[in-house]
Amino acid sequence: MTIACFDLDGTISHHDTLFPLVMRHLAQRPLHMLRLLGVIPAILRFAVDRDRGALKQSLLRRTMRGALRGELEPLCEKFVTDTIAHRCFADALATIRRHREAGHYLVLMSASVDFYVPEFGRQLGFDHVICTGVRFTGERLEGSLTTANRRGEEKARCFAALMAERKDPDTFAYGNAASDLPHLRLARHGVLVNGSVGARRVAASLGVASVDWV
Repeated sequence: MTIACFDLDGTISHHDTLFPLVMRHLAQRPLHMLRLLGVIPAILRFAVDRDRGALKQSLLRRTMRGALRGELEPLCEKFVTDTIAHRCFADALATIRRHREAGHYLVLMSASVDFYVPEFGRQLGFDHVICTGVRFTGERLEGSLTTANRRGEEKARCFAALMAERKDPDTFAYGNAASDLPHLRLARHGVLVNGSVGARRVAASLGVASVDWV
């Protein structure tokens, strides 16, 4: 069976999905917007160390820590439904549909987190989801990451492990950023979507195709 692996943020969706979800959660209790101030030190550290995993963890712990799983599930379901309806590339949805109709094994692989990315997978008809894990304490979100941030070389490691496990002869992979190139180059058909000029140049040198989706 052919594997078709899709990144989420900027590939299927127009932009990042984590921060808009955090904002939707905070908007339910407007005074909680002040929690965003607690993320400022992590933003300043990120300017130096470029550690996206640490920034993501700080954002979740500062803004959503303590949220009940039972509250998050309907919030995430509605957020995903709205995003698919209004903030996804039509070409991405059409490509997913073509792979599904061809009987390919659909994989959603994202650096975003596991209390909502699987809902994208469910609503879009993916067979398997790989994403960044986040800790719950009982039924409450704790916010620490339980896996490596699924980005860059870590995403390539996950993709390589998937290919080794399944031994599928044909693979497609779609991503939008230079950080996706490590795993796009591993696929038989790697595709850079709406990439920057610099990312397209590197993609060409690696044999990765570039396309524009609207």
